[in-house]
Amino acid sequence: MKSHYNFAFFDEGSKREIRRATLKAIAIPGYQVPFASREMPIARGWGTGGLQLTLSLIGKEDVLKVIDQGSDESVNAVNIKKLVSHTAGIRSTEETEEATIIQSRHRIPEVPLKSGQILVLQVPMPEPLRVYEPSELETKKLHAEKEYSGAWVMLFEHIMKYGTAATGADHPVMVHNRYVMAPSPIPRFDNPKMDHSKALILLGAGREKKIYAVPPYTRVKSIDFDDSPFRVESFEDKSCRLCGSTGVFMDEIVDDQSGEAVYQCNDTSYCLAQMNKNMPVGGTSNEQV
Repeated sequence: MKSHYNFAFFDEGSKREIRRATLKAIAIPGYQVPFASREMPIARGWGTGGLQLTLSLIGKEDVLKVIDQGSDESVNAVNIKKLVSHTAGIRSTEETEEATIIQSRHRIPEVPLKSGQILVLQVPMPEPLRVYEPSELETKKLHAEKEYSGAWVMLFEHIMKYGTAATGADHPVMVHNRYVMAPSPIPRFDNPKMDHSKALILLGAGREKKIYAVPPYTRVKSIDFDDSPFRVESFEDKSCRLCGSTGVFMDEIVDDQSGEAVYQCNDTSYCLAQMNKNMPVGGTSNEQV
């Protein structure tokens, strides 16, 4: 850690203000708590909300994991890890099980999270009602009155037009049977992982200056209709071309040699762990995830 930085970059007053907002968010699951978003050494829209949560909560004994759309080695993930390590001197890891704080953009890890871990999700747009109500004042009223008919009308229009919900990501969820919440742009595949999660889930939007949370063991249900239930992306009969895994979220890519579509684990650290697990004793792998 560089001595000319305060521990974890922020001054102690800033940390306290963010922690107070975080505690309120935990106390009211799914409720968007305003906070004074700080200026950061990265542009807003690149994860400043999640980064502010991480920097305000991290301690000297914590272990950090950062992923961006499933990858530990993307530019966004690498630079966030460098900033936190540079200013806090803490250890980072690519192993989900080892991490105490996991900051993520667009994914929840494949390895089930456990009690004591904190998942921090970066959020570009925290307001799930914004797609049909542009006024911040009106959305606050709708939340206060639990008036969410617009969200179901939007979902109904999708079904009528496309035959199914056309939400590729950020499918709204009902938290604790009270607030409709944007789960961040995670794929529908990850929505069920929020339900009764053992880990604390925090969501931060730096540009929109909002923090909200899903405490451990909280009921989270993706909005749907009884006769048109919520469905995740299907990878039935598909397996990862590298590790052979099934039942995980995969990327569809085109094989350079055959020109055909093949599938590969989106979570790169999970894929690498499965490859190592399946590797013969004394063997080596030249595959690149």
